[in-house]
Amino acid sequence: MTEPTIAWDRESGTIRFIDQTLLPGRFQVVTCDSVEGLARAIRRLEVRGAPALGVAGGMGVALAARLSPATTREALLREVEQAAADLAGARPTAVNLSWGVNRVLARVREAPDPAGARRAAIAEAILMADEDLATCLAIGDHGAGLIPDGATVLTHCNAGALACTGWGTALGVVRSAVRDGKRVKVIACETRPLFQGARLTAWELSRDGIDVTVIPDGAAASLMRRRRVDLAIVGADRITRDAVFNKIGTYMHAVCARHHGIPFYVAAPLSTFDPVSGEKTVTVEERGREEVSRCGERILVPDGARVENPGFDATPLSLVSAIVTEKGVLRPPYPFAGHG
Repeated sequence: MTEPTIAWDRESGTIRFIDQTLLPGRFQVVTCDSVEGLARAIRRLEVRGAPALGVAGGMGVALAARLSPATTREALLREVEQAAADLAGARPTAVNLSWGVNRVLARVREAPDPAGARRAAIAEAILMADEDLATCLAIGDHGAGLIPDGATVLTHCNAGALACTGWGTALGVVRSAVRDGKRVKVIACETRPLFQGARLTAWELSRDGIDVTVIPDGAAASLMRRRRVDLAIVGADRITRDAVFNKIGTYMHAVCARHHGIPFYVAAPLSTFDPVSGEKTVTVEERGREEVSRCGERILVPDGARVENPGFDATPLSLVSAIVTEKGVLRPPYPFAGHG
């Protein structure tokens, strides 16, 4: 993709991002000029993916600083801290969002005056976007060796360029392997209920000319049993000292991969690591009923039936064969792991 998933527009002082809810039917870049609009876009998954959320959080804080009419450092800080809290709460499970918010907020707090705070916040947000792309390229370089030539790779949800500023984490590993001349096929689980695999992963890979097949989520175990999958690789929204939090359904694939002797890899930047927390302390986002109960105007679930729609699940680190980061490939026993 030539268009970054999210970027700071230096001329207008606004945020530009690809609206991922419209893909694959329509490609549209949105200009966002308010913190409220950005928080809404994050909740609606117009902007999504852990690394992209980190950048979005940082840019949201920069936008709050730029828009503030405050003339004193104290007044500006009050406004920006409130905006930061609103942004960080938009997706509670994804640790990168609060990480990005806090990183730019720290620059605002360090500044001696409002003008300096605005300059520092914008510069830090732009730097974060540049670093994210470099991080994804490094993850791809380190992880490419895990994919044998001729391999078929299973992935879940979307951990590609759309989940970052570019290249991707899990799909970045695939892209790097293809760049290195390897023949790679990808099986993308559709990823219910919002179909990020079918809509986003398949869109990205087909545009790149990478062989991709979309399957129902429930077909993955059968394909593993028939030896149609050589390895699985996914992204992560948070990695604690005992588990990987990723899109709901990831745990199921990890269990099936272990049963069938298939490597199960996670690709994520170090900013996704939260070694202080354990699985039981993380709030798993519960999303709206309508994502499951309706498809457009069609009702899929009767009104009398309850719906549970968790956005994420936790995969124990004991099921993870390796974690690919920008600093290299981590293997068990993981140095940050503990018991909680």
